Amino acid sequence: MNNAELLAAFKKQSVRIDAVMEEDLAIVESPLLAQIIRHAIFQGGKRIRPLLTLLAASLVGTPPADTARLAISFEYLHAASLLHDDVIDHATLRRGAETANTIWGMEPVILAGDYLHAHAMALASEVGGPSAMALIGRATAAMVESEFMQMHNAKEILISEEKYFQVLMGKTAALIAAACEAGIAHNNGSAAQRIALRTYGTNLGLAFQIVDDLLDYLGDPAKTGKGVGNDFQEGKMTLPLIKTLERAEAVDREVLIELLKATPLERSTQLTTAHDLMEKYQGFSLARAQAESLIREALAGLAIFGEAPAKELLTGLAHYVLSRDK
Repeated sequence: MNNAELLAAFKKQSVRIDAVMEEDLAIVESPLLAQIIRHAIFQGGKRIRPLLTLLAASLVGTPPADTARLAISFEYLHAASLLHDDVIDHATLRRGAETANTIWGMEPVILAGDYLHAHAMALASEVGGPSAMALIGRATAAMVESEFMQMHNAKEILISEEKYFQVLMGKTAALIAAACEAGIAHNNGSAAQRIALRTYGTNLGLAFQIVDDLLDYLGDPAKTGKGVGNDFQEGKMTLPLIKTLERAEAVDREVLIELLKATPLERSTQLTTAHDLMEKYQGFSLARAQAESLIREALAGLAIFGEAPAKELLTGLAHYVLSRDK
């Protein structure tokens, strides 16, 4: 299955997920709350998290009829986190459109995020019971804690690979892993099958972020929608830079450290220097190799399942994460 076929299959499923959310959100009575939620949820996005819940449930047979309602709770949690992130970051744009906090202000947007989070928890409890609630609760706690880790790390010029992955586990991987495990659990998967899906989701999320790090330096701005080297200009310690600093000779390491201490404007004039040093010390290739290793481990766990369309789509998604260019 090539990327075009994969994305077409996902698009078809995402239409179904959107219909389920439209029906579910009809209960919202406040016009302003409804506006903010619609802006947050129906402004774009591939519905990867709910799709993963549906696919995971399909690995062991026909999913229960209410699986789609469980699945949308993960989209609500994702949307809630984005609303709160944009408030925290004072962001003005997301997916090329004005952020909700730019349009409606901070207070109503924070409350809308809180509503989505609470509604997701209630929905998960109603459909998936204690198992789904526990998964969502742990994922949410990990997401919040990772924000505190990120705030702490921002005060340090250098961070370790271990700290980098600690943040990624909470910010990106935890919710994806929970979405996968909730699906298999909802269709009465075994303990081994749950572990396989948890590993798949965790590794998929981590690999996705590593590829994002690489695209920031190596991507085509026309496809990624952002300039090359944004992370470096902002002083972000992403995996290619961390790998480079681990391997660099003292003189080159000092050059990079001094650039990290400099202003964003000064860093922007030295992007070529930073890029060349990351090439020299294989920061890009080592980060890429780590993403590939994570995906191999993710796919190895799926070997316990028989051949099925859902397994083919999960395999295709894992390969897409590595090959994507935006």
